[in-house]
Amino acid sequence: MLIKYLIIYLNNNNNNHFKNRTMLEKYKENLSIRGNQVWSYTTHVATIADDKLYQLGYWSMTTQKHINYVAKQFDLELIKS
Repeated sequence: MLIKYLIIYLNNNNNNHFKNRTMLEKYKENLSIRGNQVWSYTTHVATIADDKLYQLGYWSMTTQKHINYVAKQFDLELIKS
């Protein structure tokens, strides 16, 4: 249900930003979206802008799974820096 709401929100919002902290279903404890920032554990690891997810550097396998999950769930093109 939460994922469907967020996808609708993204589709209807020109800036594609999340207004509050959002927890995702699969990785409830360690992955969240705060504003347009993707956080894995306590680290800002990616930023959502328009229909793209900009990865901020290289990360551990687990963190990369988090980033890939967000990109897939919200149909965002992943851009690795």
